[in-house]
Amino acid sequence: MAQFVDRVVLHVAAGDGGHGCASVHREKFKPLGGPDGGNGGKGGDVVLEVDPSTTTLLEYHHSPHRRAGNGRPGQGGLRHGADGEDVVLRVPAGTVVKRPDGEVLADLVAPGDRFVLAAGGRGGLGNAALASPRRKAPGFALLGEPGDAGDVVLELKTVADVALVGYPSAGKSSLVAALSAARPKIADYPFTTLVPNLGVVQAGDVRFTVADVPGLIPGASRGKGLGLEFLRHVERCAALVHVLDCATLEPNRDPVSDLEAIEAELRAYPVDAGDGETPVPLTERPRLVALNKVDVPEARELADMVRLELERRGYEVHEVSAASHEGLRELSFAMARLVEAARRAAPAPTARRVVLRPRPVDDPGFTVTPETTADGPVYRVRGVKPERWVRQTDFANDEAVGYLADRLARLGVEDALFEAGARAGDTVVIGGQDGVVFDWEPTLVGGAELLAGPRGSDLRLEDSRRPTRDEKREAYAQRREARSAARAELDEERQAGHWTADAEGDWTADAEGDWTADAEGDPGR
Repeated sequence: MAQFVDRVVLHVAAGDGGHGCASVHREKFKPLGGPDGGNGGKGGDVVLEVDPSTTTLLEYHHSPHRRAGNGRPGQGGLRHGADGEDVVLRVPAGTVVKRPDGEVLADLVAPGDRFVLAAGGRGGLGNAALASPRRKAPGFALLGEPGDAGDVVLELKTVADVALVGYPSAGKSSLVAALSAARPKIADYPFTTLVPNLGVVQAGDVRFTVADVPGLIPGASRGKGLGLEFLRHVERCAALVHVLDCATLEPNRDPVSDLEAIEAELRAYPVDAGDGETPVPLTERPRLVALNKVDVPEARELADMVRLELERRGYEVHEVSAASHEGLRELSFAMARLVEAARRAAPAPTARRVVLRPRPVDDPGFTVTPETTADGPVYRVRGVKPERWVRQTDFANDEAVGYLADRLARLGVEDALFEAGARAGDTVVIGGQDGVVFDWEPTLVGGAELLAGPRGSDLRLEDSRRPTRDEKREAYAQRREARSAARAELDEERQAGHWTADAEGDWTADAEGDWTADAEGDPGR
């Protein structure tokens, strides 16, 4: 069973936001209590956090599916829904977060660093929050948004100062055990080391960490052997130490050819950029050469033969033996000098600054793109606000649909569709491939306009003051005066001869073309 895992694929899903509540306050002796629907709770987030006590990603290898809690829906009586519970995933220092296509999202190095893998959805507003002077009693509420979901790749890159690289069975694990208190597994067969081993070395006043990288072979940068899985652990190391086996019995191998093969693999391995910095190739980092196993007479002779050649190439060479501890003190101080130089050259740590990027003044916040399909023209609307508003709309409620139409019109979507050439009846899609499809009507109404008052209004909440007795008498007098004036005007016209009838009683037009009447006594022209 695997005990060390440095790469996993996580399937994460944040919590969905709770729906808002549409409710009207009901209480004895308070018939017009008004809307009191509460807001829905926010969905929980999926968060990564660096924990110094965590050393592997093994937990997520066995349980790769993680989901946060959903927000609770709102309730009447202005009771808001509870937020969903966050899921915090503990990861080791040196964890890199990537998309499946390789894009780096975050590099978590320091203890306490956090990164939100998936953000929870917003809770929907209740009708109490949607009430306004023009919309006093909304009969709808907004739906909660779905949380983010997707796959991410977690890669662990060991955080160490010095990396020991070399062929399998070159003695790297033995050196770590001899230089530090670490006790890695050591055996006399290739690929004994299957996981990186870390050891803390004290050289004078300098304390640094040494990482034993599992054995590399030609083709490691292309995935051969174990190299591709563990070359990433070399990326964070400031210095490298080539551990060359001078006592190998394999044919066609010697320290110089081993060094050239490992250098070629380091040169071919691409280094990821961290936090926007320019990556330093592995072959451009300070390097030492340790000719190991010189306690064997034949190995010492070979080390004396190749030392001058390696020094001529510019390497600092040390003859060491993990078994007899020969040359280990000099090697540890040489590594300490490289680590000190790298620490002095490193930029001073600065506090992470918050960067604000305000939206341009002329940015409408959405785009309208005409598309040509087999069924005719399609106009696709993309934008954060329009897509969020669509997700929050309950299309089974006419008033909610009308509210969405008002919001889109105020944002300028309708004007943008006109400018793009849209006509009534054209297909409009808000969102991506799974967006909501509309048959666009510029004069779209939500149905609430057909009620007795404006959308969101309630005649019960309007001013219903009863008229006084004097006001009733005045209105009655005005109606009597209007009827008397109408009768007097008709009598004057009849006496003036404007209205005549023939022998059969049919109304006819006079010479001036005034109104007449037919046989049934109905006036006409």
